[in-house]
Amino acid sequence: MISKKTVKITTGVLVFLTLPSLLLFCFLYFKYNEDLPEGITGKEADALAYKMLEALNYKAFENTDYLEWTFKRRHLFKWQKNKNTCDVYWKDYKVSLDLKDASKNQAFVHSFRVMDADLSKELIEKAVKYFNNDSFWLVAPYKVFDKGAERRLVNLENNKKALLVTYTSGGTTPGDSYLWHLDNNGKPTSFQMWVDILPINGLTATWSDWTTTESGAQLPTFHKMGVFGLEISHIKGTE
Repeated sequence: MISKKTVKITTGVLVFLTLPSLLLFCFLYFKYNEDLPEGITGKEADALAYKMLEALNYKAFENTDYLEWTFKRRHLFKWQKNKNTCDVYWKDYKVSLDLKDASKNQAFVHSFRVMDADLSKELIEKAVKYFNNDSFWLVAPYKVFDKGAERRLVNLENNKKALLVTYTSGGTTPGDSYLWHLDNNGKPTSFQMWVDILPINGLTATWSDWTTTESGAQLPTFHKMGVFGLEISHIKGTE
């Protein structure tokens, strides 16, 4: 039988481990949780979106044929943007994605093609999720006119204007919304998120520490979200 002392110790450890996390979540929820703001669609919203693209040299990004980056030192991406293909690397795995024709996707372990159908499907699905999430943290500002994206102009309390973008289709979690905060030139400084994967609505992540690739595209190398940071390193972009 399990002794009372063991039960007390186990309960104490569980409380010690979970209580701080619970208190932190409650603090963050009541401090940051916000309802999705209302905005107005139309020419003004699109004009603000174009201003953001111009501030980031959208033409240079469009002319970038190849992008390479590492996300949080865990996932490496080699994206042939002009060919709609991307090789995704993590641990001992590599998945070659054809972003237009999923039937051409292939998974590898230690450079050997995975022939097991179930394992191959699992690795490919994981690679697609990695690509959708990690590439968004790299190029999200350039996606405001993607198919299924709805743009709204939001008037803030400080008399500034922000751009609310909702993705009604595409990606891994359609329906997510992002409120872009811009500087006077239209360059993003942060966005707030209303996304399925986060339990708190309206959390803010910075868009800062920009770098300019060889092709001229401007991309972020770091995002701060509360006490957490997302590092994007080894960024390369060429025509």
